Amino acid sequence: MPLARVVLPALLGVAFVALPARAQTLDCLVNPYLIVAVSFSTEGVLDTVAVDRGDLVKEGKVLATLESSIEKATVALAAARARIESPLKSNQVRLDFGTRRFLRTDEMYKKNLVPLKELDEAETQKVLAEIGLVETKENREIAELELERARAALAQRTLRSPVTGVVTERLLSPGEFVRGTAIVKLAQINPLRVEVIAPVALLGKIAVGMRAEVQPEAPVGGSYQATITVVDQVVDAASGTFGVRLELPNPNYRLPAGLKCKVRFGR
Repeated sequence: MPLARVVLPALLGVAFVALPARAQTLDCLVNPYLIVAVSFSTEGVLDTVAVDRGDLVKEGKVLATLESSIEKATVALAAARARIESPLKSNQVRLDFGTRRFLRTDEMYKKNLVPLKELDEAETQKVLAEIGLVETKENREIAELELERARAALAQRTLRSPVTGVVTERLLSPGEFVRGTAIVKLAQINPLRVEVIAPVALLGKIAVGMRAEVQPEAPVGGSYQATITVVDQVVDAASGTFGVRLELPNPNYRLPAGLKCKVRFGR
């Protein structure tokens, strides 16, 4: 190599910088973030189904209900028991009277006007009234807990959406008996998950947190930014590949799941 080719750049103060590796474009598939088969936690006869395939549902929306006449009656009965005030008031009056009687009897005993027996009886009546009042309060607390349990049992007869997503399938209709059977299937499509099979040559060059450009197939098209969330640490020896997962925001639900796509990883 001529000396000038080596010396000249150094004399001119030129520094050679390695060029970035060419961006890698791979096939990918757009999947829902998750798919949920929603079912009741209890059994019964299906009363209503409020959604159908293709409906967009918000988290917490009522999807279906079971027949619940017995549970509603149980709640009404428990609420009535929890509202009862007469035992508490009568035992409070009994305690007030027992306290006044004991104080009067004690004063009279100190003046030798009544025997010890009457003082003992007055004190015993006062203590029994205190115990009666405590028992009434405990029964009131139990009644309130029974009301809470009855309301919880009634709430189990209503099925609500655990996520915001799209109904992909309706499996049962009103009148059918439900016993751990899924009622509907939901797909959460915001965000979306993009699955990629990458060649082993890219191992170590792709890391969690890096961004990539996702291009869905026609007719959707367009270019979208996604973030790498998973890079498999186990390589498939047979194919010389490993899996990569990206998270793709989809706030307006413009992108459907199930699309083929291309993903471009830049360095």
